[in-house]
Amino acid sequence: MTTTTAWRADPYDCALRTGRGPLFLRRHDGWLLPLDIERWCTAPDGADRSVLDRCRGTVLDVGCGPGRLVAALAAEGQRALGVDISPEAVARTLRIGGSALCRSVFEPLPGEGRWDTALLIDGNMGIGGDPTALLRRLRHVVSPSGRLIAECAPVDVDECCEVRVDDGRGGRGAPFPWARVGSRALAAHARRAGWDVSGQWTREGRTFLSLAPQPSAGTRP
Repeated sequence: MTTTTAWRADPYDCALRTGRGPLFLRRHDGWLLPLDIERWCTAPDGADRSVLDRCRGTVLDVGCGPGRLVAALAAEGQRALGVDISPEAVARTLRIGGSALCRSVFEPLPGEGRWDTALLIDGNMGIGGDPTALLRRLRHVVSPSGRLIAECAPVDVDECCEVRVDDGRGGRGAPFPWARVGSRALAAHARRAGWDVSGQWTREGRTFLSLAPQPSAGTRP
């Protein structure tokens, strides 16, 4: 089963419909990574605001989930679009006033090469299980003068593995590839994919990096 299909299946969509967890990513060895559904389904907090305040121009939120960031930007009059492979996530984003498409970041996107800001928040550096490939893809989505704001794991980790969505009550989705990277690993993946680190900050226990396209038009192999 593809990653897209896995995220469209319960229990993820069930949690988004209710706005409540528990929900986890379960690794094959039983290790669980909590997914903060309640925070995702409420208004932006202080850490989120630190990201929103750094958004410039048009904004693409990759893996927008239930849409709190897209809706907040729209409410401030900023042009923003979310993309997510979960129909329930897209529907919830639309209900709260954001714009969103049900689409993978690896599929064709509107305005490729012209977005001023792209976001990878709430663990979305894990999308596809290959951070360098994801960052390389976004290098061609963001404009040459744009930026990418990415949230990284709060620990020093560089891990690619197979996981399932797990509701902690016996409900599990299909397996799919995922990744977790700390700030050092994210910076290394970024350099390989054609980005330079232009800033880093921590707010409320969450760490973010701001990336700018490298001056050269190409990306490293």
